[in-house]
Amino acid sequence: MISKGYIKVFAIRFLIINLVYFLVKLTIDHDDDDGTVFDATGIFYYFSAFFLLMLAWEFNDWLIRRELNNDIGKTLDMSNGIKILGINLLIILPVAALLYYLAIFELDHLCKIDADDPWLRFRIDFFRAAVLGFAAILFNMFYFALKQKKELENNMNKLKKEAMTSKYKSLKNQISPHFLFNSLNTLTSLMYEDRDLASDFVSRLASCYRYILDNREEDLVSLEKELVFLDSFIFMMNVRHEGALCITTHISIAPKEFLIPTLTLQMLVENALKHNYFSKEKPLEISIISVDKESIVIQNNLHVRKQKEESTKLGLKNIKKRYSFYTNQKVVIDTENGYFKVTIPMLSKSIKEIAITKVS
Repeated sequence: MISKGYIKVFAIRFLIINLVYFLVKLTIDHDDDDGTVFDATGIFYYFSAFFLLMLAWEFNDWLIRRELNNDIGKTLDMSNGIKILGINLLIILPVAALLYYLAIFELDHLCKIDADDPWLRFRIDFFRAAVLGFAAILFNMFYFALKQKKELENNMNKLKKEAMTSKYKSLKNQISPHFLFNSLNTLTSLMYEDRDLASDFVSRLASCYRYILDNREEDLVSLEKELVFLDSFIFMMNVRHEGALCITTHISIAPKEFLIPTLTLQMLVENALKHNYFSKEKPLEISIISVDKESIVIQNNLHVRKQKEESTKLGLKNIKKRYSFYTNQKVVIDTENGYFKVTIPMLSKSIKEIAITKVS
């Protein structure tokens, strides 16, 4: 069944062929041409132009589909474009030569193409058909490349929109649901032991969730905001695990000048807490260190906790995907000398103003 899309394309090509034909006809004077379109000569040239241009277009479409369908994700570029153009011309040019040869030399009594020099007429008609066919193929490939570029941009925008809409769910899933309950349990104990500390704990807890709510629509925040939030988070973790944690930050750059995906540092700290056991006798040491103006390293000593189920590493995958939207710099994960280390790139403030195109 013929689709509506194909009917639309065919109609556009039909109009283009007619326009090109009549424009060309205005510039051509055949020796015995009476100036009408409906004589034998005019009918032949019209239908030969229609046939050759439609053949060039349809065969070009088929070659493009075959080339791109052989490799998922492949795009039309200079290399495969030249290949398609060459194959197309190898088919179209012999067909055009045969068509005009038969019309001028074998079927001249039907087509009425009278010429003082038949070979000159053949060369002129063949050259004109070759130029028009070449132009039609190039136009079709240029149109397809623009269409493909538009589709890629739409897909990127769609993916980014989906990432933004699912971002808050991902963040909520990454923040352990036990965090709030454990914090409330800690708060209950503090109310009987140290009311001043309990008051400070409540303020820090409120600050954490206010940060999450205020930035739920932002995929990127300033490093300064993230560090302020992290400071409250670290305070709460130190209260909960008194003496069993040692979390330090060494940021030697101006944090307000850089951006970071929301909650990245918190996720990496909590990831270390989740996968390691620690105690006052064997504390967990977590360091957050800036490296020049390029990256931040989050590392911890390893006291790997035995897991009932193998880790999915969902948190690290989430961070990698979020970074991939903004930069080609990789999130690097290393385990060496008894330390687990994650290196994340720092993003400049101008990143929001740049249209990002990911190159595979």
